[in-house]
Amino acid sequence: MPVVKRKTASKIRKTHRYLGIFIGIQFLLWTISGMYFSWTDIDEIHGDQYRNPEMVQTNFDELLSPSEATEMDIHAVELKEIAGKPYYWINHSMLHDARTGEMKNELTEAEALAIAEKNMIPGLEVSGIEKITSTGKHHEYRGSPLPAYVISYATPNDIRAYVSIADGTFRTLRHRDWRWFDFLWMTHTMDYEGRDDFNTFVLRAFSLLGLITVMSGFLLWFISSPTVLKLIGTTKKKKKN
Repeated sequence: MPVVKRKTASKIRKTHRYLGIFIGIQFLLWTISGMYFSWTDIDEIHGDQYRNPEMVQTNFDELLSPSEATEMDIHAVELKEIAGKPYYWINHSMLHDARTGEMKNELTEAEALAIAEKNMIPGLEVSGIEKITSTGKHHEYRGSPLPAYVISYATPNDIRAYVSIADGTFRTLRHRDWRWFDFLWMTHTMDYEGRDDFNTFVLRAFSLLGLITVMSGFLLWFISSPTVLKLIGTTKKKKKN
């Protein structure tokens, strides 16, 4: 005797089948992205292999005191090197020459290239430099300080370095493998806006549907397994006797 009616069993099978088709692509993307994450070196994704491992901070002398470089109240100060010259980054807002006190408005292209050259491995050929003042939600430099210079290199991996115009900081670099990682991370988290939100409605919905699909598969096995049916039939006979 069947555990459930044939019509009910048919509905369960249809539900399982259509759910499998609907979320199967997302399951495949989760699997592919998970495999990619587990087989890649995160340091290589960050581009550490393109950074200059021998870069050292230059020692400067004959510097003004930060209080001599500006008349404003100082809450934070950082000594920076820009194209071989020392600058104070004061209150996270202004650059001052650490030797003359002169205020620097913004970085030039030549200075950005010098900063990138110091931070990147030797031998890379620059193919272009561009000033960017805005980025979209899917831009590889999204969420980082603007404006900035993006320095492109003539390499198969399409390497790009980003230097902040305001304070002369080498912010980050991007390359082909990072972009693949970023795309797969988006498909993994299902956050198609900012990449890092694990609480999106889409992710929650697909997770719930995935659970339902798995549970319906177990239910199908239970109601169609000869062993289970035999055990239930035997139990019912014993109760009658």
